[in-house]
Amino acid sequence: MTHVGPVLVVTNLDDPTADLVIDELHGRGVPVVRFDSGDFPTTLSFAARITPQGIQGSLTTPTRSADLTKIRSMYYRRPSGFAFPHLDEQTARFAITQARYGLGGVVASLPTCLYVNHPHRIGDAEFKPSGLVAAVASGFRVPSTLITSDPIEAREFISRYQSVIYKPLSTPLYRLDGVSATVKVEKVTADEIDDSISGTAHLFQHVVDKVADVRLTVMGEEIFAVRIDSDLLDWRTDYSKLRYSVVELPDGIEESIRAYLSHFGLVFGAFDFAVDTVGQWWFLECNPSGQWAWLEPETGLPMTSAMADLLERNAT
Repeated sequence: MTHVGPVLVVTNLDDPTADLVIDELHGRGVPVVRFDSGDFPTTLSFAARITPQGIQGSLTTPTRSADLTKIRSMYYRRPSGFAFPHLDEQTARFAITQARYGLGGVVASLPTCLYVNHPHRIGDAEFKPSGLVAAVASGFRVPSTLITSDPIEAREFISRYQSVIYKPLSTPLYRLDGVSATVKVEKVTADEIDDSISGTAHLFQHVVDKVADVRLTVMGEEIFAVRIDSDLLDWRTDYSKLRYSVVELPDGIEESIRAYLSHFGLVFGAFDFAVDTVGQWWFLECNPSGQWAWLEPETGLPMTSAMADLLERNAT
């Protein structure tokens, strides 16, 4: 079956990864409609009818219009979110809710669309506890983990495992003196835990005695595994120290990957593993909207082409 409709790319204006994929699709003659949810309703409009055949209607940007019944695929990346700054707080809250459940509900219900990934499935998979439980069920090795607001439980866990890190459960925008900042993954000791722990949820995890990391990216049927060598606890803190090499998957990893993705209904996933001193892979997390484009020039892997193949859907 040939899919002749456009690819929807849903992301913010500053997204170099999406730019690469769009350029590749344009080079193949595949129509693309790009928009950000933050464009609505200023420069983005839509009209959708609920019919016995499903949703029918159109979505319009300043330069493109898409028939909702003919969308071949959607690359749901990193939209900025709805905003109504001209409204007072209460009215804006109402408008944001209507936009989320209106436009959001429409783009999540397209009849012919392959979602990479479906926004609802992304939401499910972004809960770290859910991901860790699914990883165990899928057969991955998972470090011992505690999620708690109880300082006594936290101290006991750290004392038991000695080498423990703290990880944020999510990473929303956080600014210090107007500059974007992030909460680092860092080792923590029992004597650093005080009663402030009770103020919210925290994730603590036994540190894998690792010799390297692996970023494994799945795009449909394609799997790209890259070993990342460094002396860093968290390789994301300094990309200048990283060394890359393409690696093969150990026995059983692909089966676990497929089981994990199937559990959440994903066709794309950016998996992170720690490789221990005997070569075993330990699951750390899977980001359903993870970055991957920086790995292509470092390794020569055809990742942009693979993503375009998936979105183009030449054959089923």
